[in-house]
Amino acid sequence: MSKYLDLTREFNAGRLRTILCSGQAVVLLRLAIASKDGDWIIREDVEAFTHVLEVLERHGARYRFGAPLDLRWHRHGWSSHFEFVANGLRVRTDFFSRPPRVGARELAALWRDQEGCDPPFTGPALLIGIKQTAREKDWPIVGELARLLPTERERVLHGRSARDLLAAAARDPALVASLVAERPALAAVEKGLDELRIALERERFAAMDADARRIQVFIAAARSLQAEWPALERSMAGLPLRAAHDRLLASAARCLPANPSATTS
Repeated sequence: MSKYLDLTREFNAGRLRTILCSGQAVVLLRLAIASKDGDWIIREDVEAFTHVLEVLERHGARYRFGAPLDLRWHRHGWSSHFEFVANGLRVRTDFFSRPPRVGARELAALWRDQEGCDPPFTGPALLIGIKQTAREKDWPIVGELARLLPTERERVLHGRSARDLLAAAARDPALVASLVAERPALAAVEKGLDELRIALERERFAAMDADARRIQVFIAAARSLQAEWPALERSMAGLPLRAAHDRLLASAARCLPANPSATTS
């Protein structure tokens, strides 16, 4: 964890440019002991992207498969991936400027709220959206994040425990009934524990399927770059990161559409 905190401070030297999220934010919220890599939301401006590349170059980082760390791609939801070795340990770093399932207003509020924080990191409300992925392992975390939300209303809207939701309905049935339009699974509260569990699982499967469809759009858009990647990776080997970055930019400009939705299968 300390390595990722140190990196965050380097990325943010002089101004806030990055905010820790995903696994490291879960660790900071004390819901996990460790996370194997670091994920950051990066501010959408050229100076932030340039500074982060310079920091990574100082650490001897190299690109892993993904989009270049460049505004043209990040504005459309792409992510960039790097790794380097520090004290004999592999350090993996991932960046995106537009986290999935986080709206523009929420993102703007996050940048305002994290100004001056050390470390800056996403709280439970935003992490719930980010963690609603196609991966089974993320969903227990979603449930625990919901328990950290500050109001009963938020906990009812996002909770994953059928028993917790039934207890909330016993305390305030009017609140739960008023939220059915926002969260249809809550309609099963009056049917009891088993039916509510089934409704929550259907809700989870729908969210997982939606994320899988989102990912497939990026996979389809990246097919040409993936075909070129082995040769490109060899050509970047041993180069300083910013020189390798220029080579990846040239390839991406040719074969990785900035807007993945423009790709047709």
